[in-house]
Amino acid sequence: MTSPQHLALQQQLHQFAQLSDDDYQLANEFWQARSVSRHDFFNVPNSLCRHIGFIVKGLFRVYYVDPKTEQEHNLYFAAENTFITSLKSLLTRTTCPYIIEALEDSELLVMQYDHLQQLYDRSHGWERFGRLLAEQYFLMNQLRAESLLTQTAEERYLDLLDNHPDLINRVSLGHISSYLGIKGPSLSRIRAQVAHKV
Repeated sequence: MTSPQHLALQQQLHQFAQLSDDDYQLANEFWQARSVSRHDFFNVPNSLCRHIGFIVKGLFRVYYVDPKTEQEHNLYFAAENTFITSLKSLLTRTTCPYIIEALEDSELLVMQYDHLQQLYDRSHGWERFGRLLAEQYFLMNQLRAESLLTQTAEERYLDLLDNHPDLINRVSLGHISSYLGIKGPSLSRIRAQVAHKV
């Protein structure tokens, strides 16, 4: 009997990469359930990333620590029904400077990179999945860089509200400030301005 977690994964794989039921069955044995407690890590800092994960329940942040100032900088948040990995580390087999930390008790289904490579050889559907995942990460990085260069802090905050409204209630204001690239008092002022306009 298929578990609710595997059903959610199957639906997302079909929606994301049009994987067929046969494609999904090829990978069934490779997915392993994994729990990550709040404040624990999907990947150990400065380690080689060897897995791709599908978030069944929970929330993660991707961040790096500036070695000079030891200040944390949030890059992304990832919640239910999304795939997480350190793509650069996964593809280049080099250690990852980014840290993926659970902000809530989380449940995932994870697959080893070596198993994903086997699937590429056996299925065009899985090859398409790998290409789309790489394209998604590339686009995410480009949009992130452009938003920091071209948008005001208020515009970045409004984008966050529009695209990820649930995050505001699930992520601390400190983490939101870091993601937006602003200081805490500035975020409080922006929130007040936005509330006043509504």
